[in-house]
Amino acid sequence: MKPDVADIVILGDSGRVALKGRWTADQGAAVESAAARIAGATNGEPVLVDLTDVARLDTLGAWVLERTRGEIEAAGGSLAYAGARPEHRILLGEVRLPAAEPAPPRRGRVLGFLHDVGVRTVGAKSDIVTGLAFFGEVVTACIRVAARPSTFRGTAFVNQIEQVAFRGVPIIVLISFLVGGIVAQQGIFQLQRFGAQSFVVNLIGLLILRELGVLLTSIMVAGRSGSAFTAEIGSMRMREEVDALRVMGLDPIEILIVPRILALVVGLPILAFLASLAALAGGGLTAALYGGMTLDAFLARLQAAVSLHHVAVGLIKAPFMALIIGIIATIEGFAVEGSAESLGRHVTASVVKSIFMVIVLDGLFAVFFAAIDF
Repeated sequence: MKPDVADIVILGDSGRVALKGRWTADQGAAVESAAARIAGATNGEPVLVDLTDVARLDTLGAWVLERTRGEIEAAGGSLAYAGARPEHRILLGEVRLPAAEPAPPRRGRVLGFLHDVGVRTVGAKSDIVTGLAFFGEVVTACIRVAARPSTFRGTAFVNQIEQVAFRGVPIIVLISFLVGGIVAQQGIFQLQRFGAQSFVVNLIGLLILRELGVLLTSIMVAGRSGSAFTAEIGSMRMREEVDALRVMGLDPIEILIVPRILALVVGLPILAFLASLAALAGGGLTAALYGGMTLDAFLARLQAAVSLHHVAVGLIKAPFMALIIGIIATIEGFAVEGSAESLGRHVTASVVKSIFMVIVLDGLFAVFFAAIDF
């Protein structure tokens, strides 16, 4: 056999094996044959592989040795290396196979359900802690910007206002108009059984101004602007632009997050107010078509049914919902890793979590306002 061909020499019965020749890709067949002889000569005993006489070792040879080590350990034995040069140890370490994870225990349906609930509960706790920590960083960045107004990114803020509020007006107004008309139509159909179809004005007035206007707007903003924030920041993470900002001595929170969250806090109340007006307009048109109610009668009834504090209830909620949407969207954006799959997963999580938290927050506000009779 040529001296440069991969081969082994079994040294007695001590479990020591000496490798010879070149363990490289061009010697693939000889490498596989020699590795099979190593595995067949162990009989479950510890094996010491001597690499002193190896002329050359490349990735294929190292991977075959590590694969053989894994097979021997799976059979209850062990394999160690001796006489390896530094470059050999580095290469073997790079191709080292990870330890096999134990198979998860088999659970019944009930235990599996309880296990999933526990895992998600722990994950929710981690999300809350992460959210509070990130909120603290945002507040600190806002304080720094307030102390040094020259560092405020006014151009970015105006651009985000345009993206969040101005460009979002058509779709939000249209959907709110349609929802207001649908609510009024169903209310008229149900109330006319009792001859009280005029009370539909009270229904849509209170429902839209206190709850539905701001809630619909927040859900649409979460799906439109929140997902955009996550995708934008996630893409910057994938291209390492966020790391580049830190290298340049700039704070990504001040540059990327503060303008976006402030734009949401300013823009969402405006959108909620316009959405409420559009929904009332849709309800008024439906009341005129299905309930035979004139515009003057609708406006007079609406003025008697609602007051300024009902409008305030909806607008008070809007900045808090905007803050929740902004925090969740930017956290998910910063959590994106270097793959398109990760980006899609975090954009989906951003929308789902934002909508869930907006609904929860709306419920908490409803309980709070009911408790203080406001």
